[in-house]
Amino acid sequence: MTDPKLTADRSRGTGVWPLIRTERAALAADVGDLTAEQWTTLSLCSGLTVREVLAHLTAGASLNTVRWLAGVIRCRFDFDKQVAMRLAEQLGTTPAETLERFRHIIPSETKPPLPAIAMLGETIVHGQDIRRPLGIRRDYPIEVVTLVAEYYQGSDLVVVAKGRIGGLELVADDGPFTTGSGPRVSGPTLALVMAMTGRATYCDDLDGDGVELLRSRCGPA
Repeated sequence: MTDPKLTADRSRGTGVWPLIRTERAALAADVGDLTAEQWTTLSLCSGLTVREVLAHLTAGASLNTVRWLAGVIRCRFDFDKQVAMRLAEQLGTTPAETLERFRHIIPSETKPPLPAIAMLGETIVHGQDIRRPLGIRRDYPIEVVTLVAEYYQGSDLVVVAKGRIGGLELVADDGPFTTGSGPRVSGPTLALVMAMTGRATYCDDLDGDGVELLRSRCGPA
């Protein structure tokens, strides 16, 4: 089962922020020696490069509720426009500057009006958006990816996940996560998380009668 303390503290964020800091630090280390070509590699996220996804993570950790709302109003409630605007603010002029800005927010507990667990999910999902195309592997603690899976299976906030897995049974083969009913989709918890957040390539890591239906529901991340 998921660590009861992490579950109990999740809403307060007290059990989640240390996990977020750990994942940010791990990602910073993984991209610390990328070549110029690697920085321009397309990520798994909506046509963004590896460098742009890192800047997007920095932007999310630099926005409190007031700044987020001000940006929404400035962009006339065009949320995609605000995301692009905030990404540009954090990109910097070179990959080294992009990385330095990300390193600066590793300890940050600043966030938009989202639960802390959503920030953990963003860090892991976008971390994999970066790592997978670069062939970088990270072995996440199973209790951490299980927490993220449990969050996404009940949420369509920021990214459609709950709606994407409707009518399917998801079963992890490396941990306790399971949800839903219907045609089965089974495999590693991380692959389930990535597929339920729209990354079709992770369906290649999954098995079961429901895999192709899930794949068909994966669009731009």
